[in-house]
Amino acid sequence: MAKRIEPTARQMRLAVELRRLRDAAGLTSREAAALLGVSAPQISQIEAGLAGVSEKRLRRLAANYSCSDDELIEALVAMTKDRTRGWWEEYRELLPTPFLDLAELEHHATFLKEVQFLFIPGPLQTEDYARAVFSDRVPDLPAEEVELRVRHRMQRKATVSTTPYEAVVHEAALRIMVSDRPASRTQLAHVLETSEAEHVTVRVIPFHLEGFASAASAMTYAGGVVPKLDTVVRDGPHGAAFIDSEAQLGAFRTLFHKVETVSLDPERSRDFIHRLAKEL
Repeated sequence: MAKRIEPTARQMRLAVELRRLRDAAGLTSREAAALLGVSAPQISQIEAGLAGVSEKRLRRLAANYSCSDDELIEALVAMTKDRTRGWWEEYRELLPTPFLDLAELEHHATFLKEVQFLFIPGPLQTEDYARAVFSDRVPDLPAEEVELRVRHRMQRKATVSTTPYEAVVHEAALRIMVSDRPASRTQLAHVLETSEAEHVTVRVIPFHLEGFASAASAMTYAGGVVPKLDTVVRDGPHGAAFIDSEAQLGAFRTLFHKVETVSLDPERSRDFIHRLAKEL
């Protein structure tokens, strides 16, 4: 199989899970290679996402690693068969790779949960709002790149039309006017309209909430086919960071539960957004 130059986030996740299974079995890459009948460099390439792995080899690896988690094995097998070339591929070499990786992650997610404090979540943004966000960068982005990012963000919104989605949004994000007043009113109306969908839930954290110290927990939580394949995405100074270690996933599940618990319920949240819109 040809060596990959730049593995996708999904290909890397499969590679990482195979390495975790080997580590859990207490085997070196050389020992794993001997059991599979291949060279140690081949195992290293598979575990680096630089080479694919067939269903047959994956099942042999899982057996060699004494993995008894059938649900995880079947989920990994499905990943080996995935040949999806989604809409995001048209942006390859046009936008930074994390943009593509996030779109691919959302496409395969079984559910999405998001917490935001300063901006309306991406899947809920209008075109004008997204354009204002991308236009206010230091240094300024070229106009054509701004439009590429806006178009990419608008295409991401299709995921929300099919995937269970829950957003917890702080009042600050709802009040900050990244553009002008009419655009802000339109943005709030769009959030309300989207929240009416049966599979979409929007909750608000109001300013008056006391004892709230979880403001550092802004994130996107993407559900995998099995919990071990969940992923958390956080914005960092150099782009999005994808987090998938079991311990960290557990911590972020707890964090999301905390902000969800203290937020307004969906009905009160819609009333709250209605009142904000009338103030503009």
